[in-house]
Amino acid sequence: MIVSKHTAADGATAALREMILAGQLKPGERVHQDHLSELLGLSRTPLRTALATLTTDGLLDYEANCGYRVREFSLDTIRSVFEIRSVLEAQACRIAARLGCSDDMLDKLDALLKRGDDILASGELKPAALPDWRRMNVDFHETIIHAANNPLLGEFVGRTHNVPMVSDRVILWDDFYIIQRSHDDHHRITRALRHREGERAAAIMNEHVSFAGDLLIDRLGTDPEAAVQHLIGAAGVSKFKMKKAK
Repeated sequence: MIVSKHTAADGATAALREMILAGQLKPGERVHQDHLSELLGLSRTPLRTALATLTTDGLLDYEANCGYRVREFSLDTIRSVFEIRSVLEAQACRIAARLGCSDDMLDKLDALLKRGDDILASGELKPAALPDWRRMNVDFHETIIHAANNPLLGEFVGRTHNVPMVSDRVILWDDFYIIQRSHDDHHRITRALRHREGERAAAIMNEHVSFAGDLLIDRLGTDPEAAVQHLIGAAGVSKFKMKKAK
């Protein structure tokens, strides 16, 4: 397989972003280019491009003669990002309701709700079901953001996911009550959007995101090492291996 330099750099950027957001590369950890080059099966050139891109995006810090490190975010920063995300996603609900949700969009939300219901039907969220649950959750939020038909709003929400522990790659999954409550929010948001109740949908979404942030902050503040290990495991990140350009 022939991979262009541009494609290789894009692939390396995506792979490293996933590793950082999922916690495989921890905050404050030094980035070893030789190790990553071997892990991803890439030459140093596209890897350097990827590292520069992620530095611009705010995921890495660079120091002369020291190289790259994964950027560290304080609990206050994480809390602030959740506050921003809650406002943005609430606004997406308002706009989607004002524009009127199409039948296709509502059908998609209904299908996602059904998928979530099926996953939780056993009365627990099993580790093996985490990837499916995470995909459902991500698709649910992205469907509403897309329905707002506001590219800048979608871009700004995407930027909040550039902060590790706030991204959609991780989830607090070990308390079934919390997961069940979260999915009940999904049902109530969809019901409000169906009836074009924008303020109601926005209020539920704001609380939905804020509650997730409060839980995460509490977990990180109580036992940060255990929380990080739990979240890394929940992310279910696959190993990346790319073929070298020929």
